[in-house]
Order: sequence, then structure tokens, then C-alpha cells
Amino acid sequence: MAKAIAAVDEQVTGIDRLKSRPRELKEFLQDVRSEMRKVVTPTRPEVRATTTVVIGTVFLFAAYFTVTDYVFGQGITHLIQFLTKH
Repeated sequence: MAKAIAAVDEQVTGIDRLKSRPRELKEFLQDVRSEMRKVVTPTRPEVRATTTVVIGTVFLFAAYFTVTDYVFGQGITHLIQFLTKH
């Protein structure tokens, strides 16, 4: 029973929550400002190197999936032809 009474005492009303919104917004914006000061913009060479790696990786995966698709496609085609002949 004591826990139930304590829980009732701790409940926050809607008006109290509404009153705390400006303070919460101010804290949030201060945190955002603090975190944005830690952001470092990459240099042009870093962006170029990263972009080169990404484009190279995309072409590598494209080639891999093209070969894999062709091999599996041919294998399934031959399997279906083999099974339908008998």
C-alpha cells in the first residue's frame, strides 16, 4: 500500500509536463549546439579518397553479382533442361 501511495505522489500532471517543455527545449538546443561544435568537416582529399573507395566497391560488387547471377542462371537452366528431358 505504501508503494501505491508513493507512486501517486510521484505522478506528474499534464500541466506540469507542459510547463517543463520550454526548459527541456532549451536543454535540448544547448546539447545540440555542444555536439555541433564537435563536428569536423572532412577535407577535399578525404572526400575524394572516400568517394573513390565507394565507387570502386560498387563496381566490384556489381561485377561479383553479375558473375554470380550468370553462373546460377546457367546452372538452373541446365538443371531444368536435364530434368525435363527425362
